[in-house]
Amino acid sequence: MAVDAPVEGVFDYLLPMGWAGECEALVGRRVRVPFGASVRVGVVVAMDALDEAPSELKAVEAVLDDVPLLATDDLRLGQWLAGYYHAPLGEVLALMLPASLRGGAALHVLEVRGWRVLPGAPLEVAGAARQTQVLRQLHAASGGVSARDLRGLAAVLRVLEQRGWVEQGVLAPSPLTGEGWGEGTKTSVGAVVADIPPSLVLNAEQVAAHEAITASLGQFSAFLLHGITGSGKTEVYLAAMTAALQRGSQVLVLVPEIALTPQLVGRFAARFKPLGAEAIVVLHSAMTARARELAWQAAQSGRARVVLGTRSAVLTPLPRLGLIVVDEEHDSSYKQQEGWRYHARDVAVVRAQQRGVPLVLGSATPALESLAQVAHGRYRLLRLTERAGGAQSPRLALLDVRKRPLQDGLSAPLLEKMSAHLVKGGQVLLFLNRRGFAPALECHACGHVEACRQCSAPMTVHRGRGRLVCHHCGAERAVPRACAACGSHDLQMPGQGTERLELALRGLFPEFALERIDRDTTRRKGELEDKLARAHSGEARILLGTQMLAKGHDFPGVTLAAILDADSGLMSSDFRAPERLLQLIVQVAGRAGRADKPGEVLIQTHQPEHPLLQALLHGGFERCAELLMRERELARLPPFAHLALLRAEAKDAARAQGYLARCADFFKSEASDVLQVWGPAPAPLERRAGRYRFQLLLVGGQRAPLHRAVEQFAVAQQSWAERRGVKWSLDIDPQEMG
Repeated sequence: MAVDAPVEGVFDYLLPMGWAGECEALVGRRVRVPFGASVRVGVVVAMDALDEAPSELKAVEAVLDDVPLLATDDLRLGQWLAGYYHAPLGEVLALMLPASLRGGAALHVLEVRGWRVLPGAPLEVAGAARQTQVLRQLHAASGGVSARDLRGLAAVLRVLEQRGWVEQGVLAPSPLTGEGWGEGTKTSVGAVVADIPPSLVLNAEQVAAHEAITASLGQFSAFLLHGITGSGKTEVYLAAMTAALQRGSQVLVLVPEIALTPQLVGRFAARFKPLGAEAIVVLHSAMTARARELAWQAAQSGRARVVLGTRSAVLTPLPRLGLIVVDEEHDSSYKQQEGWRYHARDVAVVRAQQRGVPLVLGSATPALESLAQVAHGRYRLLRLTERAGGAQSPRLALLDVRKRPLQDGLSAPLLEKMSAHLVKGGQVLLFLNRRGFAPALECHACGHVEACRQCSAPMTVHRGRGRLVCHHCGAERAVPRACAACGSHDLQMPGQGTERLELALRGLFPEFALERIDRDTTRRKGELEDKLARAHSGEARILLGTQMLAKGHDFPGVTLAAILDADSGLMSSDFRAPERLLQLIVQVAGRAGRADKPGEVLIQTHQPEHPLLQALLHGGFERCAELLMRERELARLPPFAHLALLRAEAKDAARAQGYLARCADFFKSEASDVLQVWGPAPAPLERRAGRYRFQLLLVGGQRAPLHRAVEQFAVAQQSWAERRGVKWSLDIDPQEMG
């Protein structure tokens, strides 16, 4: 039994009354069991027949499901995840279920009302095209067609019903097998998928990529689709997805940001309309619990043919999985930063291997780890080097702002360029990865900075709300009128965020509509979609935003894109920061010149001679990747080494540091021949939410010895006195060093 609790391992329980002889039928079902002084929900992962059960074993209190919710493939993936990330199996399997089911709620199988064809019904009716269309659609779907997918055909259906050829009723697929959608599906689905509109005219590179992926359907193969921005990667995805759907398979598509789902859902819905409105489901954290449960049911039953989601969607049960696509595979959003810290891209690779299906990783700026896999022959590289529709790549230029006056972070040359592009009818996109009005509130008299009372960080000014907000713990308070240290009213707000920049731009360009897109302006339901619609239509002439605006969107009217502060990524202590800066610059640059209008990209910097920026200017992404790869190899950092990061936090700094010092001693004594131990050291944000944070980095040349050492540590540290009062976590393959 894998119990949903922060305890590693599985636990033995006695069969519930009445289940003798039906052992295997319980595997994959949820049960309620006594666990210590509480009652928990667990998932049955295996059954053993015993001649005589130990007397101390407790019995299962209740079986919660009529059928298994997790299939053998799901349990196998869960066991790999628990082993690789050193996480409790029960917590891993719980994340494969909707929140309501984790708590023990009953599964309410979704009943779909629809129409079925009756025996003896003809395939066509002479002289009645619409009746023939409906009959063929119902014949093709052995389990029936939902009423939603036959919307607008009520009159035709009534005629067919009166003639005794069709009937209306409940189409209720079982949770796992997809009864009514299973037997005969592969042939019938092919008939429906045949009606999917063909792909747009693909160029030679797109055709080669599509054919390579399609040829691998039915077996594992990993492809890195490296296409410049605007090269039509999505069209390659759609073509490969169509081929997979024709085989009766399900397709899983992962995207890094919720902001990208509306755009892709629209394209998928238009392309796959013949499959019906319920064939495409979306899974992400902004959905209501009920909506997520319904989408999960559709995916797990096999009813949903295409599942589009963010990071956690990679754990969704899919009985007929045939293809996995990971868009923007380099994006750090795929890494879970709380609980057990999995990386959705890496999980997708393992899942594709286990299920024997192809995997497509797409990006204009692939992660160095993925490029290393290509170099080792584990991934096959597919290149798209031309922009779709003949569009030209934008011109890239560095804007040296040294000694130049800046107006709210905007230099005079940039303002001139903006004015020129706007007057000519183009859109302008400005990227600033800092929300709020200003990053700090500072007293001009004594220098006091208003800091968070729970974190070692200044509070961000949100002037529109009149609040100081900590972007680390979420604490907020009113903006003070006087300095808390000296009482002076001379308070200043140095620096700028998107809120301040919006105010400045509205004053500088009042005649042009502006749209700001960041987490603060898209909190309410529908706001993001509305803002993106105004951006796509061209109604908004100036687009300002954070990473939400930079990734994956197609804004055909943008002719000028500008990165306002490129220097922060060049001065970070995180070794991945230059790679992320490069990826962001290329992504932002890719928003310009997507249609028939030439594009221009400006990068404001105080470091124009920096080797990375010069490499980007003269050699593009490939030259930068070579430079970063050489640096990583010399420093023995990923992808030339493997990392594990131990984090510890406590209300008392000495406790957290002391615990990690004991950890360091353990690894140095037990694994000094295979590991380097760095630290313990304070985390970049040393205090957060009232707790002090320290970390210890383990560096190994080989993956297996690193994991063995971590397993030994996990057992040994259970008896240490230094554990008291300390909360610790383990991050395998960390992406953030804070």
